Amino acid sequence: MSTSHKAAVPPAPPRQPLPAFQLFLVGLQHVLLMYGGAIAVPLIVGQAAGLSREDVAFLINADLLVAGVATIVQSLGIGAVGIRMPVMMGASFAAVGSMVAMAGMPGVGLQGIFGATIAAGAFGLLIAPFMSKVVRFFPPLVTGTVITSIGLSLFPVAVNWAGGGQQAETFGSPLYLMVAGLVLAIILLIHRFMRGFWVNVSVLVGMGLGYVLAGSLGMVDLSGLAQAPWLQMVTPLHFGLPTFSLAPILSMCLVVVIIFVESTGMFLALGQVTDREVTPGMLRRGLLCDAGASLVAGLFNTFTHSSFAQNIGLVQMTGVRCRYVTVMAGALLIGLSLLPKAAYLIASIPPAVLGGASIAMFGMVTATGIKILQEADIADRRNQLLVAVSIGFGLIPVVRPDFFAQLPAWMAPITHSGIAMATLSALLLNVLFNILGGAGRSAQREACHHP
Repeated sequence: MSTSHKAAVPPAPPRQPLPAFQLFLVGLQHVLLMYGGAIAVPLIVGQAAGLSREDVAFLINADLLVAGVATIVQSLGIGAVGIRMPVMMGASFAAVGSMVAMAGMPGVGLQGIFGATIAAGAFGLLIAPFMSKVVRFFPPLVTGTVITSIGLSLFPVAVNWAGGGQQAETFGSPLYLMVAGLVLAIILLIHRFMRGFWVNVSVLVGMGLGYVLAGSLGMVDLSGLAQAPWLQMVTPLHFGLPTFSLAPILSMCLVVVIIFVESTGMFLALGQVTDREVTPGMLRRGLLCDAGASLVAGLFNTFTHSSFAQNIGLVQMTGVRCRYVTVMAGALLIGLSLLPKAAYLIASIPPAVLGGASIAMFGMVTATGIKILQEADIADRRNQLLVAVSIGFGLIPVVRPDFFAQLPAWMAPITHSGIAMATLSALLLNVLFNILGGAGRSAQREACHHP
């Protein structure tokens, strides 16, 4: 049955372009999926900094512009920068806690955040060549554990969306659940009864029909759309010259290290999905793009950038592995940054619609991790313990975000990231069990086989 399914829906080879219209639709899927996350960071930081609604809107457009350019560079590659795989870029959540704290610090504020972002981006450019060499510490055991944790850490986002959004007054209302269930059902039915083009755009079709249903039920809020300008250019240094303070810079440099750890796991996950081996050279180019995007972001009034994990699930589910899809998505993000009305319209998609699609896509990330773990020696009890403990650590910030609240504030970028926690745990335990303990384990096995 598995063979026939693969024959019916063959995945597109990584470098094979799709027809223009299909390229546009699949690229739009990527934008719709990551849009909520892309605008969430400037929304949170803008509100923490006490900005007006117009200034917050400018922050969002600036983020869309940088995300679009970074996505194109990451996917297409320019010289020694860009991993040349279907990667979506956007403002990283890893820095949110630090930036919210900075926004309220005397003498720091928004200009200090931008200055710290620029400095951290420069720091990232310096350390990227060294960080890229860690790929050899990511065997299938570690990679599978990290990817499984990525999917599991994303699942609460999908569930919150499906229930109507975290701020919904009637969270879990049957109305929200019905809309989310319809979107999920449409995606599943398309995968069951259709093939080719329709499978590639199944998420877009499901979300489109869900949006129409939600609109007919009065769930779509378009208030303020008429007041939004048609065209607005994003200019650098809109909020004034950045300022540079030691404590914020050190905090953001730590964030960049965590982003590199997360991005390494995501790049390796994408390599598994697209059947490409991620070499140290590719990893270096990808991390350089992350760092370069953060440096430019500080100049263009936005924040540290990284690859988006949720889009890996979309690549896996649709089977469309062509990097020009995300190049198209990057172009759409740039267009949205110039057209506030269009960006506003996409932002009006109800959380329940996003939730229905995300349950399938984030679950696919987890399924990919489980599949990779099958390549490891998972029968070994130490390896089972590595998987168990690492996934457990990864779920701590998901289950109880305030679990590490009493630890020093500088640790927040690590302890608030389930992906970072799982990755560091898997790396350290693999070194302990399989690298440092490798010789001892081999001798023990020989003794068992030759009494």
